[in-house]
Amino acid sequence: MLCFCYGSNMSHRRLRARVPSARFVAVTELPAHRLRFHKSAGDGSAKCNAEDTGHSGDRVMGVVYEIADAEKSDLDRHEALGFGYDEKQVELKTEQGTLRAWMYYATRINNSLKPFHWYKDHVLIGARENGLPADYITQIEAVESIDDPKPERHARELSIYSNT
Repeated sequence: MLCFCYGSNMSHRRLRARVPSARFVAVTELPAHRLRFHKSAGDGSAKCNAEDTGHSGDRVMGVVYEIADAEKSDLDRHEALGFGYDEKQVELKTEQGTLRAWMYYATRINNSLKPFHWYKDHVLIGARENGLPADYITQIEAVESIDDPKPERHARELSIYSNT
């Protein structure tokens, strides 16, 4: 099955740590949506959301991955499906043609929250490794992030990148 990833799961290592079958398909954009860091997470921070704006000039850049059907429940658990994220089907235009994929979107929103530094790092790593446009990466870099009150979580989250 195809999954459109636009937040921390754009990172190949992050996604493959969650669902080992993940295979890159394409970089694409979701029109009429805007990237926001306002999904209320259980750890007290903000995570990404592709907010539906209905405006044709808005877009969320992301990556389509193919994952094994048997691993979808693992990703649902990591993404807290039903507890802050829901899912929907979207149509995405790629160089290979139009793809139908599912994606997560936020249902618990808190605009006062900020992402932890490590979470924003996952998003930036994914954006850079997939060659997203420089202006889009600059917008992500401009998002204010905060220290995680649990430094061990910060170290654990970013440890997947130390084996390069």
